[in-house]
Amino acid sequence: MQLSEYLASSPTGNFFLLAGPCVIEGEQMAIDIAGKVKEAADKFNIPYVFKGSYRKANRSRLDSFTGIGDFEALHILKKVGTMYGIPVVTDIHSAPEAAMAAEYVDMLQIPAFLCRQTDLLVAAARTGKMVNIKKGQFLSPDAMRHAVKKVTDAGNPQVAITERGTTFGYQDLIVDYRGIPEMQRNGCPVILDVTHSLQQPNQAAGVTGGRPEMIETVARAGIAVGCDGIFIETHPHPEEALSDGANMLRLDLLPRLLENLTILRNAVNNMQR
Repeated sequence: MQLSEYLASSPTGNFFLLAGPCVIEGEQMAIDIAGKVKEAADKFNIPYVFKGSYRKANRSRLDSFTGIGDFEALHILKKVGTMYGIPVVTDIHSAPEAAMAAEYVDMLQIPAFLCRQTDLLVAAARTGKMVNIKKGQFLSPDAMRHAVKKVTDAGNPQVAITERGTTFGYQDLIVDYRGIPEMQRNGCPVILDVTHSLQQPNQAAGVTGGRPEMIETVARAGIAVGCDGIFIETHPHPEEALSDGANMLRLDLLPRLLENLTILRNAVNNMQR
């Protein structure tokens, strides 16, 4: 089964989930998070992809944590996928990284700031792995058709788009939910990145802020307008996370959120019958 088929495989027509820590901080942490998320996802028939960055290349300050080492983190990602029998996704930042990361994961994610980089998109496509392109905070939904076409023209039909908010002033983001059905016209699944959409970038301290109390509000709206998948970064103790803790969902809050979103998804599905 191709990954794109797996994502649409919920017997109840539920959304799929990309979730995990912002960056791999260690093996046991990754294993624990994946296990807890998978348990909740299985309960509600949600196809689950474990998310973890093996390296964070886009940080506000030079002294910010970027990772434990590329290959150590990639081996952890592969181990998590094998242990739980789940697909895994990670970010790549340059064309040479595509083939390297593809040896360990099932989906390659293109960061929002790099979504127009042709060589990066083509390199990711040529691995044969599914490619998840995050929409740039500076782009219209319609502009993403060009990014999708670069992947499909390179011979890879497995592509998804992730909405992660649009720049609103200097230090905030806003989600334009009209963009979800608009981007679905490209014939690919559209994912709502709930937690990154709640970032407050460019803070004076050099550490990105966030609005985690709005996670369920933003997620519910995404399900209501018909997004295919939800992306959530989660951590047992967000205040201790080494990256993006300000907008993460606390891990123990995830099961209830998934339950509420599943109820809403079922209502949306019933309305469309």
